[in-house]
Amino acid sequence: MKIAVSANGRDPDAPIDPRFGRCAYFIIVDTDDMSFEAFDNESIALGGGAGIQSAQFMASKGAKVIITKNVGPNAVSTLSAAGVEVVTGQTGTVRKAIEEYKMGKLAVSKEADASNKYGMGGGAGRGRGMGRGRSK
Repeated sequence: MKIAVSANGRDPDAPIDPRFGRCAYFIIVDTDDMSFEAFDNESIALGGGAGIQSAQFMASKGAKVIITKNVGPNAVSTLSAAGVEVVTGQTGTVRKAIEEYKMGKLAVSKEADASNKYGMGGGAGRGRGMGRGRSK
């Protein structure tokens, strides 16, 4: 089975990237022989839709499970429609997460655990304005 993990590096000893749609890399591990492929995430700089694009890319590569820390609702919907399971809340290395999944220690998530704007470096209502917060 192919498992994809959001990663900060290009090998199984890399730390898990906490973002799914805007992670630096995806590592896909074949659990049958522990071979792996690393892919740059070309959706990282998109203005919007990074989760959807990343989800479609992982599904197209044959991933049956995604392991990450956080994933938004649009990515969850896209992955669910493609029959891909999602495991969230993970930290540590890619290798550790794969091993824990194989031992049955990780539970599949049914819902998003991040907003659809997670990983974009802020957003509305997060102190990005030019005002000083004073009322007149």
